[in-house]
Amino acid sequence: PRTYRVYLAWFGPGMVKVGITGEERGAARLREQGAVVYSWLGRGPLMAARRTEEVLRAALGVPDRIPYARKRAVRGRLPGAEERAVEVAELYGRAARLEGGGRPESLERLPLEVVDQAELFGIDRAPAPVRSVRELVDGGVVAGRLVAAAGPDLHLAVDGVGVVVLDTRLITGWDLAAVPAEAGSDVRVPLIDIGGGGVQGGLF
Repeated sequence: PRTYRVYLAWFGPGMVKVGITGEERGAARLREQGAVVYSWLGRGPLMAARRTEEVLRAALGVPDRIPYARKRAVRGRLPGAEERAVEVAELYGRAARLEGGGRPESLERLPLEVVDQAELFGIDRAPAPVRSVRELVDGGVVAGRLVAAAGPDLHLAVDGVGVVVLDTRLITGWDLAAVPAEAGSDVRVPLIDIGGGGVQGGLF
């Protein structure tokens, strides 16, 4: 019998989701998703956590998944930390007011604790991304200076292009080889305007 936590994750203005994760994982799930700000809502057994998740999604009108393309599209133009915290606190308050409105008694409510991960990801001090890698190609090279990382996305400062986002899930199945430090990005690696491609995968 594992204990699960219900969380409120914020990715950008009006871009919020409610989810659950195993308590022993801590905030790993929030980092994997690239949640800029989050707060725990409650903790308890799986069925109670699932039920609460469903009730809150319906009551708050939030989705169960947010495509990574939408997350990265707003990551370079987020409001300040104080404004982010206020939006999360307001949503937490709305969720708390639903106490007894379908939320299981076996779920322990947790106090508001807004955690901002922008500094951890580095997105608060990196230039806004302008392009993202659509796919990898045989013999292609993506090279740049790592300036931020959020969820599966690496933000690379590429000479002559700007900050390019590489979704590391694209690497699955590829053999990676070292290249000279002076190597630049190969033009054969297709780039698209920021916000293209990728959806959240996996559960918990």
